[in-house]
Amino acid sequence: MKKSFLIIALLTGVSTFSCQQKTEETQKTTYDVVGEAEIVPGNYGNIIEVEKVASTSEMVSAVEAQGTFNGKISGEIKEVCTKKGCWFSMELPGGESMRVTFKDYGFFLPTNSQGFPIVMEGVATLTETDVETLRHYAEDQGKSKEEVEAITEPEKKISFEATGVKIKPKA
Repeated sequence: MKKSFLIIALLTGVSTFSCQQKTEETQKTTYDVVGEAEIVPGNYGNIIEVEKVASTSEMVSAVEAQGTFNGKISGEIKEVCTKKGCWFSMELPGGESMRVTFKDYGFFLPTNSQGFPIVMEGVATLTETDVETLRHYAEDQGKSKEEVEAITEPEKKISFEATGVKIKPKA
């Protein structure tokens, strides 16, 4: 009886340890960063497979036609929140920019990730941003008090809520 109990306890311990090891290996492939990173390329948030990636023009067409887009797109980080990397913007066709935030504020990008190519997954929608939020974003960008106060109208734009971002090395 004691031998059976010992064997069961040993097997339970081994299986628990092997499950924890897999979790740790998975966590090594995503990064939790607030601020600058020594090495920027990598996975942030959910792990992104670089397959079946739509173009930004395909995403814009879907949002205009259906009001939403759910999937993966690629682009380049244009601007990033200078305080902690809690949002970034990327350029869309026609010269407009799109603000990207992160689902449930669950992860951030390095504040020094501007100019890096990315693939991200999530949901794009057409949104209206109020003046107070626009001013907050302008402050995060480091704009002057005069520039912040010059914002007086809400803005309608496509926004994207990402569940994961893969930052690729610069070419």
